Amino acid sequence: MAEIFILGAGGFGTSLAVMCEKYGHQVTLYSPFQQEIETLSVQREHKKLLPGIHIPETIKMTWQLPEKLESELIIAATPSFAVRGVCASIKEKIGSKSVIACVAKGFEKDTLRTLSQVMEEELPGNSNVIISGPSHAEEVARGVPTTVVAASRNRGAAEFVQDILMNPAFRIYVNDDVMGVELGGALKNVIALAAGISDGLQLGDNAKAALMTRGITEIARLGVAMGAQNETFAGLSGIGDLIVTCTSMHSRNRRAGILIGQGKTALQAIDEVGMTVEGYTSSKCAYELSKKRNVEMPIIQQVYEVLYEDKKPQQAIQNLMQRPKRHESEVIWLLSK
Repeated sequence: MAEIFILGAGGFGTSLAVMCEKYGHQVTLYSPFQQEIETLSVQREHKKLLPGIHIPETIKMTWQLPEKLESELIIAATPSFAVRGVCASIKEKIGSKSVIACVAKGFEKDTLRTLSQVMEEELPGNSNVIISGPSHAEEVARGVPTTVVAASRNRGAAEFVQDILMNPAFRIYVNDDVMGVELGGALKNVIALAAGISDGLQLGDNAKAALMTRGITEIARLGVAMGAQNETFAGLSGIGDLIVTCTSMHSRNRRAGILIGQGKTALQAIDEVGMTVEGYTSSKCAYELSKKRNVEMPIIQQVYEVLYEDKKPQQAIQNLMQRPKRHESEVIWLLSK
């Protein structure tokens, strides 16, 4: 049994709390929002994000950080924009032996840093682990079989997370390619927006399959340029996460894309979804990274222009279909690795 402290009482943080408690761990669920914690404590259910999932009374809840945070495993389960702040808030409270795991998927928008880089800056004395893969909170909370990757530059830290969190319903592989795992998790949200837009336009299965296939190629192209391993993108945090996010109605990014395809603006769609849509920020970061690295990413560019420059989705599709002729060898290279 391990002592686990979860920073963030949203859908995924709560689902992890429920899962960990089920398998015998001592869990504390934290949110800085007093009203949120008080509501969850009384209702013992996250009615908006996880309706029907009971939060056991043995899970402690708090809106105040302790003076000393001595849990073996601390999990950051906040949106990407809050990772730096939540790490800074515990900087003076944790010991060097605590391992910090992050389940957020995205970038720090102002610096274009990955979340592991943010954690390294804020908590240089602690090992950090990125957990990524096809893992909708709704299914993790229900105990549906789920498989993810734990990636760290410290192999021992990744194996530590694997040992603690792995159970009959939650299988974890370890991976040393932190950059690849992070980019796969962040950029699949952008492709999911594109897939949702395609669904909103009622373009059919052929178009979505093309977006997904060419999308993973773009993700891998940028990843390799940034030092990632090509084969990572054929794994759980690459094509695996892409598939689930582009096809499931659990996906906030796909749902937002559907609304955009139906005629809503990006901000109107995000407001209607009513939750963080990570692909919105990630599309801008990916576009800027592609320019900085001189990497061609046509789908990412078109999504960026639809979201930030008011390009019509129909025009974006036309631009993609009328690009110059190419050879598909780059896709074969990706899948043959």
